[in-house]
Amino acid sequence: MSELVTRGAVLRETETKESDKILTVLTPDHGKISVIAKGARRKSCRFTAACQTLVYSELTLTRRGDWYYLNEGTTLSLFDGLRADFEALALGFYFAELTESVSSPEIPAPELLSHLLNGLYALDTLKKPRELAKPAFEWRLMCLAGYEPLADGCAVCGAENPAEACLDPVQGVLRCAACGGVGNVGALPLCPEAVAALRHIVYGDPGRLYAFTLIGEGLNQLSDAAERYVAIQLERGFRTLDYYKSLSNL
Repeated sequence: MSELVTRGAVLRETETKESDKILTVLTPDHGKISVIAKGARRKSCRFTAACQTLVYSELTLTRRGDWYYLNEGTTLSLFDGLRADFEALALGFYFAELTESVSSPEIPAPELLSHLLNGLYALDTLKKPRELAKPAFEWRLMCLAGYEPLADGCAVCGAENPAEACLDPVQGVLRCAACGGVGNVGALPLCPEAVAALRHIVYGDPGRLYAFTLIGEGLNQLSDAAERYVAIQLERGFRTLDYYKSLSNL
């Protein structure tokens, strides 16, 4: 047995036995880990708050084989603002499920953890519009996970500003109309404003990820393309996304 102290965000919690939980936690140094929190469902438990999904905490753990056991937990951020807004909380749960899908056990993930925390902070403290924060989070996460789209120009002719640009969600590239973008099965149209926003997200300063403005059809295109890209590249759907959309009528 070995003891370690680390920080992490709870991606998922599962109730087990009478009073325990199994936590899926994303840490910077050990990646995604499974933590058994004995007694976490008891009112008298001293680390109950640290065992909630989306809570960021400092954790003292003991490792036994493939499992970690929680000894102590001190909350660093509860993201209380999310818990006061049901739709924002649902979107936060989607951020967590999506992050879990691209993280791996025992592989350090400081950038993934930072991205998740920044996304929750954008919803909780900065009060960024959900419809803008969602595609920004999705696109940037895909970049961090190794699925970065080629968005700096037409993949065929190299035009910096492709006319009637479309995104190929399978190849992850932009094409202009003259190079077979428009009309291709599955091609996703992106107006100039949506292309500019995509480039800001993919190539811009991560610290200013949510510092852009996009409304109307451009925002709808950016969001639709992000969802489709995620679904195709990761080859799966997300129940938390379905639930969020059912709440927000998207």
